[in-house]
Amino acid sequence: MQQPFSIVIHGGAGTILKQDMTPELEKAYTLGLESALLKGYEILENGGTSVDAVRAAIIILEDHILFNAGRGSVFTKKGVQEMDAAIMSGADLKAGSIAGVRNVRNPIELAYEVMVNSNHVFLSGKGANDFAIKRGLKLEPDEYFFSQFRYDQWKEIRDSDMYSLDHTHQDIAELMKDKKFGTVGAVALDQNGNLAAATSTGGMTNKKYGRIGDSPIIGAGTYANNKTCGISCTGHGELFIRAVAAHDVNALMEYKGLSLEEAMNEVVHHKLIEIKGEGGMIGVDKEGNVAMVFNSAGMYRGMKTSKGEHKIGLYKEYHQLP
Repeated sequence: MQQPFSIVIHGGAGTILKQDMTPELEKAYTLGLESALLKGYEILENGGTSVDAVRAAIIILEDHILFNAGRGSVFTKKGVQEMDAAIMSGADLKAGSIAGVRNVRNPIELAYEVMVNSNHVFLSGKGANDFAIKRGLKLEPDEYFFSQFRYDQWKEIRDSDMYSLDHTHQDIAELMKDKKFGTVGAVALDQNGNLAAATSTGGMTNKKYGRIGDSPIIGAGTYANNKTCGISCTGHGELFIRAVAAHDVNALMEYKGLSLEEAMNEVVHHKLIEIKGEGGMIGVDKEGNVAMVFNSAGMYRGMKTSKGEHKIGLYKEYHQLP
């Protein structure tokens, strides 16, 4: 009997409401998610590794202007893009993380290089950029990362001490009502029974002081362990760090015997809410079961499994796909 395989992706969570979305934008988000999902699934279907599948899916999302990672990253207080990413292999618990990098076209590729070609787990800032150059990764000029709507978001609040989690409304009074946690992530189980998880983000609009969220932190925003599950999170990073959210799902499964869905519900709907943490997470367990759980209004997400499950969601409901 063939080992089941699965992939699940997200493109951020938050106040994602149908009434705020034009049909054109809805279609663009859906197509972006679907292209990433199908690329990752194709690798799994052809016997590729879960690590390669999550990398490939994330690269497509990083290259897409609509998602706050890679090319679509938001502006910091200084008016530049600083990106974070992480990847983890559940087979051997190897991991690679990078934070505060600039001009690297695909931050997830740099995280992967850290995992396989350095003796470290986490590199940041100039050192991470130097390592990217040493490994021959593709760099892009600042202009590549410019998007008008991200610039307009930043322009609204750059002279204030406010930061924003990936809003779209231009009215400052609306900013904190319309929260979108812009991060992309992917989790997969391959035909060899190996899990992998990866997350990439441009962080918060107008962020200061070299702020780093949960995405690149192993155990907070990203985690994979073949004994249990792989997890990628999206949300208000400070709260996910304090909750050690991704690893807590693993712990609840390993030590309390909870299912993937039960463990994710416990973390997202109880532990995070108790500390006012908003967002969500995606996960795959060692049997190939998939869960997508969030306590915000919506989460850009999609899944495809060898059992025939295939769906995309932006809001609470899903689009069932063939």
